[in-house]
Amino acid sequence: MNRRTLLGLTVALILPAAAWARAGKEDAQAMVKKAIEFYRKKGRDAALQEFARADGPFIDRDLYIIVHAMDGTCLAHVNPPIRGRNMWEERDLDGKYFTRERLEAAKSDVNGWQEYKYFNPESRKVELKRTYWEKHDSLVFACGAYRSLLSSM
Repeated sequence: MNRRTLLGLTVALILPAAAWARAGKEDAQAMVKKAIEFYRKKGRDAALQEFARADGPFIDRDLYIIVHAMDGTCLAHVNPPIRGRNMWEERDLDGKYFTRERLEAAKSDVNGWQEYKYFNPESRKVELKRTYWEKHDSLVFACGAYRSLLSSM
């Protein structure tokens, strides 16, 4: 057995399986529900601050919570330059207005799914993102699971 194979096996045995598993859409939906429950218990300001923490409990693999006001302003995001920015006009690589689409849907529905292309902070690539969202307290909470452009979910 060569050193590279031995190193790979050693790392695989040391790290928990969850560290290797890619997050799925069920994980994204559970994260949104967890975030809304936290918001209910702790209040708006504490929750939005916690959702934005890169080392907090609302970051799991490539999952993170996003919260938008209905006008498109991003109130919580793991990427600091995005927080406070109005995302209404943002488009993915195919020209899809993904924030606008989500917020327009939230005017008539309380939750839903959408798919668009977005930069995955873990893989450092643009990938398909299947995002679950829920409307609560006039805000839209969302979390998306990434998948490779070459794979199916």
